[in-house]
Amino acid sequence: MVKMDNKGMKKGIVIIATLTIVLSAIAFSSVPVGAGTLTITDDFGRTVTIHGVPERIISLSPTNTEILFAIGAGDRVVGVTEYCNYPEEAKEREKIGGVTTVSIEKVVSLQPDLVLGDELNGKETFERLEELGITIVGLNPENISEILDDIMLVGRITGEEKNASSLVKAMNRRIEEIKNKTSDVKRPKVAHITWHDPIWVAGSGTVQDEMIEIAGGENAFSDIKDWGTVSLEKFIDRNPEVIIVSVGHGVAEMAPYEYILNEERLKVVDAVKNERVYTINADIASRAGPRIVDATETVHGYLSEFRTPMPSATPETSGFEAVLAIIVLLAVVYLSGRTNRF
Repeated sequence: MVKMDNKGMKKGIVIIATLTIVLSAIAFSSVPVGAGTLTITDDFGRTVTIHGVPERIISLSPTNTEILFAIGAGDRVVGVTEYCNYPEEAKEREKIGGVTTVSIEKVVSLQPDLVLGDELNGKETFERLEELGITIVGLNPENISEILDDIMLVGRITGEEKNASSLVKAMNRRIEEIKNKTSDVKRPKVAHITWHDPIWVAGSGTVQDEMIEIAGGENAFSDIKDWGTVSLEKFIDRNPEVIIVSVGHGVAEMAPYEYILNEERLKVVDAVKNERVYTINADIASRAGPRIVDATETVHGYLSEFRTPMPSATPETSGFEAVLAIIVLLAVVYLSGRTNRF
């Protein structure tokens, strides 16, 4: 029999205890091997693998920043663009440049384990960050359904899936409420413009086109694909009944709105004649994030006076009753006359 001194016995006990703890952790862990790795396909068709839950996140667009804060991941955001102004806390984060002028050096210095990119960042930005071994996921939703999908995607890759799901459900509920109110209404022709020189309008396939449809309107420029410019003559010819103007582009933020109101040649347009030219905050109307529902509700409010049921083919009950009352009255008068003759 091999004898062990007290020192050897103590060492053996420590080793056994350590092994027991490790084996117990493996045996009873609910996390399977590889569960910390998530592989997804981003909006550009890129396959991206995320290792673990990101703790240092950089957003390369205002939209992405709003999504991160809305789902509860804002405390892990370490860098944003110069244009990320919502929510207020976002302004306190380190700036990595503009959306189209991302500073790669600044991004690297912040040591992110996840970067959320945007189409406007440019292909070169994506490729450079990939070369440096930085995980970057690209978001580029083209309609409201894809916005909701992207919110869920960001929730998955940041470990905030529950919050993302709650947010998406709330957004869907608000959208459905608007749709229920506009299912049977007179739809005015609506033009959504973002600039005036030249006139820049939202066409089909844009989030703004979908907003108009949900809010109870008809896009006056649905024949234009995506965004496009139109001549003043063409704008007048379309004669929109409502004009929505995005404002908030810096020093000239009200210029498009003032142009529509003051351009003498536009006085013949129904929207101008009837004072139905409205402004909308460019941030909520153009950012494909959680506040797009706020924008849709705003447009819906502007179209409220058009929310009357379509004319029915059958007579209204009140009108029918009035006609019936007149017939009865005439009958009474006629019978009274006949009675007086006898």
